[in-house]
Order: sequence, then C-alpha cells, then structure tokens
Amino acid sequence: QVQLVESGGGLVQAGGSLRLSCAASGRTFSSYVIAWFRQAPGKERERVASISRSGGTTDYADSVKGRFVISRDNAKNTVYLQMNSLKPEDTAVYYCAARTLFAASAASYDFWGQGTQVTVSS
Repeated sequence: QVQLVESGGGLVQAGGSLRLSCAASGRTFSSYVIAWFRQAPGKERERVASISRSGGTTDYADSVKGRFVISRDNAKNTVYLQMNSLKPEDTAVYYCAARTLFAASAASYDFWGQGTQVTVSS
C-alpha cells in the first residue's frame, strides 16, 4: 500500500508556473505508476500526465502537452508536475494517484492523495 500527499498548489497569474509535488510513503514506491489528475468544478476528473515506474516513459493529455512536465525521484519517493504557461482553464484541484500498471481511467487507480488547489487568474 502507498499513501500520497500533494503539495505546491496555489494562485498564479496566467502565463506563470507552479510545481506540484506528490510525496509517497510506504514501501516499494518504485513499483507504482503515478498519474496526475485534475478536476474542475462541475467537470469530470481528467488525467493530465502519467509516469512509468522507472520514470523512463511519460504520457500527457493533449491539453497540457508542451507545457507540463512530469518527473519522479524514486530515491525521494516523490513525483513532480512542473506546470508552465498556465492558463485559466488549468484551474482545478490536482490529485496524484498510483497503481501498479498504467491505466487512463481514474476509476482504475487504487491510491489517491487528498488534492491540491491550483487557481490561474486571467
């Protein structure tokens, strides 16, 4: 089992940057694929980015491709989401989630953090 805690959210102007962190506790962090999801009010939770267990493979939603970068440091049990060129439509609660194999659907993920709010002002 793994416990996840997100941090780094906040209020930023459009065009700005934020870096989110997802800190994990529990054994075998490197056994888990980690994904970032986000959920805006009244919208479904959507996957933003995923990273493989080794960090060698990443995947992004089209809406963030070229602006967001996901990375992980298995020695620190942490996954990061660097968000650049932020837009008001990026405003949402951001969650990290873990499972042992890659999946696109939020329903497939076994472990979740509590979320961190990101607000982008225009």
